[in-house]
Amino acid sequence: MTASPQARSASTRLPRPARRRQLLGAARDVFVAQGYHAAAMDEIAERAGVSKPVLYQHFPGKLELYLALLDESVAELVRSVNSALSSTTDNRQRVPATFRAFFDFVGGSGEAFRLVFESDLSNEPAVRERLDTAMNACADVVSQSIHQDAGLGEDEAQLLGMALVGMAQVSARYWLSHNRAIPQDEAEQLIARLAWRGISGWPMTGQG
Repeated sequence: MTASPQARSASTRLPRPARRRQLLGAARDVFVAQGYHAAAMDEIAERAGVSKPVLYQHFPGKLELYLALLDESVAELVRSVNSALSSTTDNRQRVPATFRAFFDFVGGSGEAFRLVFESDLSNEPAVRERLDTAMNACADVVSQSIHQDAGLGEDEAQLLGMALVGMAQVSARYWLSHNRAIPQDEAEQLIARLAWRGISGWPMTGQG
């Protein structure tokens, strides 16, 4: 694997934040393609067009680099789900918006979703904590809406929130693995319709 044209043309004295972004981008490509265990810091440095000492100046080891990248991916997913739920007060529209957040995340460039949903390092405690945080944080924001609008108890709402989040991520990954055979908007609406038929059985407010 060779350095990208962007990496080869990058200044050798980039500002620290810009260099960090460059290194994380290279690391994402390598980790997604190779998995954690097969990825090598030499390959990541080469991909970024820097020396290994430069890479180690920013990240003391492969695990720290992986965790930094995982933190970014988890934050992106949680932010997207939060934005989807806050984009409207119409619960009928909130459901497809939430599914859209997962489909966009899974279908986005770089396939960073594989770090969150398909990590080959999930037995590492620090990684497991972040993976659990991703699902729990998404389920939390969904369950808050269910708790407030459907009058269910917190435990019941949390269970339903996790079920919807699980449905969203599994469906989105299946859709991608089958070469997007259904247009994304149609796939989102199909799954959202199934979810809405279930969740609308409770007396929700703001249905429009």
